[in-house]
Amino acid sequence: MVDRICVPTDGSDAAAAALDHALAVAADHGATVHLVHVADTTRDSVTRIGGDVVDVLEREGESIVADAAARAADRGVATETAVRQGGVPETVAAYAAEADADLLVMSTRGRQGVERLVGSTTERVVRQSSVPVLALRSGDDETAYPYEDVVVPTDGSAAATAALDRAIPIAERAGATVHVLSVVATGGIGVGDYVDADVLSEYADDEVAEGVERVEAAGVAAVGAVEVAPSAPRGIRAYVEEHGVDLVAMGTHGRTGVSRYLLGSVAERALRTVPVPVLTVPATEADEE
Repeated sequence: MVDRICVPTDGSDAAAAALDHALAVAADHGATVHLVHVADTTRDSVTRIGGDVVDVLEREGESIVADAAARAADRGVATETAVRQGGVPETVAAYAAEADADLLVMSTRGRQGVERLVGSTTERVVRQSSVPVLALRSGDDETAYPYEDVVVPTDGSAAATAALDRAIPIAERAGATVHVLSVVATGGIGVGDYVDADVLSEYADDEVAEGVERVEAAGVAAVGAVEVAPSAPRGIRAYVEEHGVDLVAMGTHGRTGVSRYLLGSVAERALRTVPVPVLTVPATEADEE
């Protein structure tokens, strides 16, 4: 169940599209949307000029969140609003934690200018957030909610399992199918770490079978697949495009070395390349143990 959704906004069209997606999720769950605008006071130009500029940024921020709240009200969704000062990634992550959000929804594109939520910023939020982040690329606003097909890449790690456990209730609520995918990323195997692709495929088969069993035990439809590709992001993207997937759910930390070549920075690369929304799920320190 999703009760609180955090949505950072900079007033851009991309942020508005992410908000619309978040509102669809909120309306389905009866959730409250926490809207936050960050007046980025870490930029050199703002730091040099000082208080007057900060005041202007805050007033602009108040207008931006008010417009977003009005958009939510039109959909019958309750909101809370806030304007904060600081650097965008750390402030967004901190606000989501403070709001005890179950989900953080944001775009990977934004306004060019003083306040912006763009590619690398989204990736930094993903690294710092203790809350799952649903990132939408430009054009993802065309993705319908609820989802029909959800892909969960797995390397058998605790992080991948955490992502799977987040995906299961999403799929259950929507009557969607969960695709448990393992990518044998042959291009990431170094000379000193060489392992035959067939050996990795055997590991992958086991990981997928365990994931499918976990999904089916929850009463949700599941399919398993193994892709061999030069890199995990390319394998994930190919699978998404071939099977008409609506959502990718990934852990943000995964195994390295012989056991798998998949998560962690791969999740960040997937944010840039996968043409559907990507849900990144942080694994707690306890999970990783």
